Amino acid sequence: MASSKAFTMTGGDVAYSYSKNSTIQRDGVDAVKEQIKEAILENFDLKRLGFDTSSTAVIKIADLGCSVGPNTFFVMENIIEAVELKFLQAKNQNLSALEFQAFFNDHYENDFNTLFKTLPPSGKYFAAGVPGSFHDRLFPKSSLHLAHISYALHFLSKVPKEVVDRNKSNVFNSSEKEVVEAYSTQLKSDIECFLNARAEELVPGGLMLILAGAIPDGVSISDTVIGVYNDIMGSCLKDLVKMGVLGEGKVNSFNVPIYLVTPTELEAILRTNENFSLEKMEKHVQPMKKPLSPEGYALAVRSSFDGLTRHHFGDEFAEQIFNHFSTKVEPNFSKFQRCLRNSLNLFILLKRI
Repeated sequence: MASSKAFTMTGGDVAYSYSKNSTIQRDGVDAVKEQIKEAILENFDLKRLGFDTSSTAVIKIADLGCSVGPNTFFVMENIIEAVELKFLQAKNQNLSALEFQAFFNDHYENDFNTLFKTLPPSGKYFAAGVPGSFHDRLFPKSSLHLAHISYALHFLSKVPKEVVDRNKSNVFNSSEKEVVEAYSTQLKSDIECFLNARAEELVPGGLMLILAGAIPDGVSISDTVIGVYNDIMGSCLKDLVKMGVLGEGKVNSFNVPIYLVTPTELEAILRTNENFSLEKMEKHVQPMKKPLSPEGYALAVRSSFDGLTRHHFGDEFAEQIFNHFSTKVEPNFSKFQRCLRNSLNLFILLKRI
């Protein structure tokens, strides 16, 4: 029970697919476009990377936890535009000799078919899919120049055993001290594994671009959008137990492998890794270009958690769970709107030492 089967965002073209319900993530990625550009212009050292006198240059970029698009394609375009501008600003650089290899990574269960069916035909890169967990090694040593990850570091490699043993009434981490500490410890271990894997794969001087969801220091999980999901989903599951649809034991053992870190926690983790220098860490309030409706919120939740719910409860019960969930969203939607102010994004730039 301590291990969590990897789960991915909902693929395909259904109403609750991730590709149709990831505008929040898109808004966040768009909001840091200029930060990505500045990070590359200021820190992508062509001389150190061996491109200052080279007649040809192949830049290798990985997007980790790419899901099914289209956000991953926007990110790749942003990075490539910034690299091209860097080369244009450098003297004696032949832009026509510049080529890009783009690697799109996610778990083996990810819908890579949908991902590559929607690949932009005019992309300036050679594309490849790389299945596997970003907590592990994915690429040969010193083979990447840039790596990117957004809205994915909060997914843990597993639910901590202490949570399985104690967290009987909460989908996410509760306010119970031991449960919160177990989640925090697991996240620290996972990020250390993530950074050590990337340290092997990035060339010296290579850049790691991170957009991480977080909660402000001192804010309780119950006052976040994750807390709203916890409340609504927990209420739904309890209702279905009372109705005799679900067994109490099955509900008690349902825990989501997610932990939202605070800026202070994450900075401490990043600074202890000796393979990277922390060049930049900026806080951004989660942007919302278009407000979500209750229906849109319900679909967005399902696009992210349908796979995990089906794995734990089965297909038939997952349908009933999300149908019941959708009826409870509107009465609780005002709390979701209030808690949006506590949705924090951290833009982080790391450089391989």
